Amino acid sequence: MLDIQTIRQDPDRFRLAMRNKGYRDTGVLDRAVDLDSERKSIVTTVQSARERSNEVAREVGALFKAGRRDEAERAKEEAARLKDAIRVGEDRLREVEASLEAAMLDIPNVAHESVPVGASSEDNLMAFTNGVIPVFDFRPLPHWDLLERHGLVDFGRGAKVAGAGFPFYVGRGARLQRALIQFFLDMAVSAAGYTEVEPPIMVNADSARGTGQLPDKEDQMYEMTRDGLYAIPTAEVPVTNLHRDEIVAEADLPIRYCAYSPCFRREAGSYGKDVRGLNRLHQFDKVELVQFAHPDRSYEALESLREDAERLLQLLALPYRRLVLCTGDMGFAQSKTYDLEVWSAAQERWLEVSSVSNYEAFQARRMWIRYRPADGGRPEFVHTLNGSALALPRIVAALIENNQREDGSIDIPEALRPYTRFDRIA
Repeated sequence: MLDIQTIRQDPDRFRLAMRNKGYRDTGVLDRAVDLDSERKSIVTTVQSARERSNEVAREVGALFKAGRRDEAERAKEEAARLKDAIRVGEDRLREVEASLEAAMLDIPNVAHESVPVGASSEDNLMAFTNGVIPVFDFRPLPHWDLLERHGLVDFGRGAKVAGAGFPFYVGRGARLQRALIQFFLDMAVSAAGYTEVEPPIMVNADSARGTGQLPDKEDQMYEMTRDGLYAIPTAEVPVTNLHRDEIVAEADLPIRYCAYSPCFRREAGSYGKDVRGLNRLHQFDKVELVQFAHPDRSYEALESLREDAERLLQLLALPYRRLVLCTGDMGFAQSKTYDLEVWSAAQERWLEVSSVSNYEAFQARRMWIRYRPADGGRPEFVHTLNGSALALPRIVAALIENNQREDGSIDIPEALRPYTRFDRIA
């Protein structure tokens, strides 16, 4: 959520920011400004009525005491009118404040000045590449064929039990999943100094609203309507809400957490070859990194978080590239986002495996997460950041495709072997 007072100072800037993110209708911003003006007017009117009501209450007592009964009765009538006006004003104020909050929740975050302006993924900036794309002297198999050949994943029985997009991982496939999760967590905790947490995998509406899933991504989440809960689309949601409605000490910043969780996404409308195999699932595993940073240092934190995610790709020897998402391809809540994509040898395309984002104060203002300055000043909003480190399905897809041999066997990256306890799948 943005600050309405800042919007009032320069509404044209925020209209342009909305259009740059692809929101052609900026009427919600105008409604927010109008509602805030009405709110201010009502507050002033109600406050004046309260002050006059207090004066009249004192006058009534004094008039009765002085024996001026007729004037006292007229003052009582004025007091009754003021009481009704205050009640009507307070009722209207609650309506306006609710409408203002709803409008503010629909205004997207402003992109950072370093983000390229663009309309779609075609306008993203390719900022960096690392590693060598493998070249084979045989026709490489796509990961879904390799998974079936080695019995690593059972898509059919997963579809029988739950539906498409809910696979079973079997035998060494399950072990590979577990190894990657442990490897990612160990690197986050031991090498990068994050504190590991194990979060709930369901959250309430306040938590989903706090990180911007509501009211923007309702159709992408699985909802348990009977209990008012949502299955998490990412550990970002519960972990970022960990400090909701809290004030932390400035000296404690940055606060850094890592968390493994299963993730659940409906992915409505997904179809075609790009969703085959592990490319797009309804349930998948991911290790998430979350940071709460000082506003003056949050873009330094963004770069360090990105480096933490990239280090994993380097250790797994996966060719990857880093994109800076343009305004039109960024999410609703993000100020700046890097996407990390790995090369899929058999599919001959790049697969996104991580998004690393700075939300500035957008989420913190929704969740009321603040820090108290060391000099004793008034509490200020922290900046929140998060990134996948990493999402497993496409990592597994690229790892299997890029490390296959002509006989169909698959080499395990050296950094992962202490976790899998095997160096090849044959």
